Amino acid sequence: MSNSDRTIEPLTDRLFATERQPEDFRFDAAVARVFPDMIRRSVPGYTTIIPMIEVITEQYAQAGSNCYDLGCSLGASTLAMRHGIPFGDCSLVGIDNSTAMIERCEHYIALDDNPLPVTLRCENIQQTELSDASVTTLNFTLQFVPPEERGDLLRRIAKATRPGGVLILSEKIRFESEGEQATQTRLHHEFKRANGYSDLEISQKRSAIEQVLIPETLNAHKQRLKDSGFDRVLVWYQCFNFVSMLAIKAD
Repeated sequence: MSNSDRTIEPLTDRLFATERQPEDFRFDAAVARVFPDMIRRSVPGYTTIIPMIEVITEQYAQAGSNCYDLGCSLGASTLAMRHGIPFGDCSLVGIDNSTAMIERCEHYIALDDNPLPVTLRCENIQQTELSDASVTTLNFTLQFVPPEERGDLLRRIAKATRPGGVLILSEKIRFESEGEQATQTRLHHEFKRANGYSDLEISQKRSAIEQVLIPETLNAHKQRLKDSGFDRVLVWYQCFNFVSMLAIKAD
């Protein structure tokens, strides 16, 4: 194993294993180091969603177009898109506002053997330039954008999307029924316990993230996507309170 391999080897997530008052969740260097372990053990279905992004990208990528991974973190979705794009003249761009994430993402991209070039930009996705897109991914990213600003971002994405192009949107959602919300939350917490998180870690993580990650209902997401300029919205995956949607712009 080379030195570069060792520098990106993910660590076990123990960030919330102490009883100290947690700060608001941030995508800093500490989170970047444990992120692969954290998201695998925290997000039900994540290991299914990533390879399916490759499948969806292969179906909807258009020759000569741009493909974007907005909020790319360490590049799992970026790499899935890279392997799904069937055209050598496509441009693939990963964008994240965390320097720590982008720096580690560069290593993962370099280790991948696919020849399609990838451009990484450390920018705010709400301000980055978007154009001529056929596939855009927001994989558990929109939930960290303030709710009142989400519509503007989606309208920019829809405007930049070619006819026949798509947005893959994965989100944690909340439910309109209090009973269903309680049941789905309990099942999600059981998923975390099954993956080795303690009750303390679950509680501490929830306290740290609840003011940063603001979930919305599935109907709210669907309506906003249609209001933003997408013509069809379908749910292609759901596990507990985590869903992934496909928003399609008509030909």
